[in-house]
Amino acid sequence: MLSEKVAALLNEQVNKEFYSAYLYLDFSNYFEARGLDGFANWYKIQAQEERDHAMLFYQYLHNNSAKVTLEAIAKPDKVLDSDMTVLKAGLEHELYVTGLINDIYAAAYEVKDFRTMQFLDWFVKEQGEEEDNANDLISKMELFGSDPKSLYMLNSELAGRVYSAPSLTL
Repeated sequence: MLSEKVAALLNEQVNKEFYSAYLYLDFSNYFEARGLDGFANWYKIQAQEERDHAMLFYQYLHNNSAKVTLEAIAKPDKVLDSDMTVLKAGLEHELYVTGLINDIYAAAYEVKDFRTMQFLDWFVKEQGEEEDNANDLISKMELFGSDPKSLYMLNSELAGRVYSAPSLTL
């Protein structure tokens, strides 16, 4: 049985993951308006991943007989005034989510909730990948973003990203 604190944090994470999906859809909107369909695609897929993450937390709570409370999802509030601002906001957000996952993990550790810790291990690894991806996008934009031909190639690369469902099964 989940402790009250761990269940509350997991429940909050459901809503935080849905917010992440909203945020990445907002990023996708920004790039669509700029005519960078590859970047828009990359962030649409990112939004799909975040929705799946929310559903993994949702299902985990149900599998452990915990009540799920869905809250209102806040409107993204980032000011998106340049391509680099968007990419850096993505990294900042992933670092924030990593902190949230770490907080849940610490709470589970505190009460020796090894099942939840094992569940969260996948998210710890996933967050490392998310941070690497965000850093990679920033590095590529710093290297190539000011050159139109290189930006076109980077955009084309990002257009090739396809969605794949999370490897975690419950």
